[in-house]
Amino acid sequence: VAVAVTGSSGVAAAAGLYRYLRDSCGCHLSWSGAQLRLPDPLPRLRAEIRVAAPGRYRYYQNVCAQSYSFAWWDWARWEREIDWMALSGINLAPAFAGQEAVWQRVYRNLGLNQSEIDKYFTGPAFLAWNRMGNLRRWAGPLPPAWHLKQQYLQYRIVERMRSLGMTTVLPAFAGHVPQGVLRVFPHVNATRLGGWSHFDCTYSCIYLLDPEDPMFQVIGTLFLKELIKEFGTDHVYSADTFNEMTPLSSDPAYLSRVSSAVFRSMKGADPEALWLMQGWLFQHQPDFWQPAQVRALLHGVPLGRMIVLDLFAESKPVYQWTESFYGQPFIWCMLHNFGGNHGLFGTVEAINHGPFAARRFPNSTMVGTGLVPEGIEQNDMVYELMNELGWRQEPLDLPSWVTRYAERRYGAPNAAAGSAWRLLLRSVYNCTGVCVNHNRSPLVRRPSLHMDTELWYNASDVYEAWRLLLSAGAELGSSPTFRYDLVDVTRQAAQQLVSDYYLSIRRAFQSHALPELLTAGGVLVYDLLPELDSLLSSHSLFLLGRWLDSARAAATSDREATQYELNARNQVTLWGPNGNILDYANKQLGGLVLDYYGVRWSLFVSVLVESLNSGRPFRQDRFNQAVFQVERGFIYNKKRYPAVPVGDTLEISRKLFLKYYP
Repeated sequence: VAVAVTGSSGVAAAAGLYRYLRDSCGCHLSWSGAQLRLPDPLPRLRAEIRVAAPGRYRYYQNVCAQSYSFAWWDWARWEREIDWMALSGINLAPAFAGQEAVWQRVYRNLGLNQSEIDKYFTGPAFLAWNRMGNLRRWAGPLPPAWHLKQQYLQYRIVERMRSLGMTTVLPAFAGHVPQGVLRVFPHVNATRLGGWSHFDCTYSCIYLLDPEDPMFQVIGTLFLKELIKEFGTDHVYSADTFNEMTPLSSDPAYLSRVSSAVFRSMKGADPEALWLMQGWLFQHQPDFWQPAQVRALLHGVPLGRMIVLDLFAESKPVYQWTESFYGQPFIWCMLHNFGGNHGLFGTVEAINHGPFAARRFPNSTMVGTGLVPEGIEQNDMVYELMNELGWRQEPLDLPSWVTRYAERRYGAPNAAAGSAWRLLLRSVYNCTGVCVNHNRSPLVRRPSLHMDTELWYNASDVYEAWRLLLSAGAELGSSPTFRYDLVDVTRQAAQQLVSDYYLSIRRAFQSHALPELLTAGGVLVYDLLPELDSLLSSHSLFLLGRWLDSARAAATSDREATQYELNARNQVTLWGPNGNILDYANKQLGGLVLDYYGVRWSLFVSVLVESLNSGRPFRQDRFNQAVFQVERGFIYNKKRYPAVPVGDTLEISRKLFLKYYP
């Protein structure tokens, strides 16, 4: 049987192919695995199926994901992602690799010396925030080999994306400069921005060129011309001048001058330039960005020459209070994930209705939908759903959609698995109101007596979904995607159990009940956390060793390997020299649970026991000093973590279940 799939572009044809594989052949493709058992013969279509997307763009990628997820990728991993993008129908995405190599050339041509450049670039795991003017120098410098490898990677990335008909988004100049620029051009008008997110001026406080200064255009155009010469262009450029940074003035005229200067420097290099801007700043600092300020920034650019990403539209849409971005086109985006955290989460009702409501909004300027998670490789279902919604004219019936999803994902219908997914859909995946998916579970946070154990769902729904999935193990156990989901749901159940034990520990301590404290603390530290660690260690996608090995593999010398591994370890734990953004990018990985979270909890329980024994009050500030040494110790422990799984996921999950199912 021959089935012909055609499309208006390579992406459209690829999306058509995936639609046939998904809807007619029952196949499934995701970050955590593929189920591609094709029926033989291939199913015939009764009639031609024509699908037109309701919006021009389907956008993917968050600037932060470049660091939280893509930092250490080689070409093989990039190629897989780009193919997934094409099959998902994504036609607009950033291509940000290799930009530091071009910046380095530009800075050298302007007269900066290497040490001034080295004091500016961060290490590889933190480049996203260097690019947005938040951070400098931390975990750097960038070795020459890094630039070379990233540049070669970028050639292949843009070539592959364009060959599939995707529009690549290239970085542009947002106005941030290294301090060395002030030495070379002493009369340049630049202002030092404040510190960012608990970082002081040692690693933050970057200089911002005044938009009126002639050097703004010189540097901006020079960089973009150099970049285009190197990588070609599709005429769309990204720049974020005020990401989580308060502008120097709230005067609308000043804000218009800034956006106008940024856009002029793009146009100086490419007369057809279109500016793609993240709309995060408007909802992040609403006190500053009042309607007059938003309008001024947006109207500094001719209407239609800017596209705004309404970045957190599923929870805090900006288009509604800005008259649809005052006439500039926008993309309705689902942010969904912060820091690449693990944790089952979704706002399925919001994403099932939000894009359609935005299209119907009076004088709507919506031009597409987008997926912009800070980190990927988690909650596959939500992304499959959002990708499908980008092609639809109306919302889906979610319970029947998720039942079919489970069938495709595991390659066979299974009543228990279907029931499990419907339970997850109505609970963990249906957060309503303003939902921020930042995993705050006590499991992954520094212990204290004031930890947040609130849930937006019924914990019993997850326990029941766990029971149902386990019961499907005999039938579905050979499916890799089933094994992944079993780890993920068991992990979520264990995360809930950690909260219960924490509450028991806190109650026992506050009521001076030493035996109860020893019991609850003992179970948590000596059984539950080690069991969770061994569960995670049974699956390759939940291994700390995989993250650390990919960092080392990006290196070309032992010295680089050591630097990159420290980058990788710091990002998922302290996030800065002193725990500046502690546990923001927390992950639940085999190795990390035992040697980082587990050691932290062990110290907490023993300090509480000591406090009851001695009658001296527990002091959080003292504990924080002691636990910081433990956290820092993990980063420098030099231990090699396995990148190959050990143990049988089903057996370990069943063992946990028999011990802990409430």
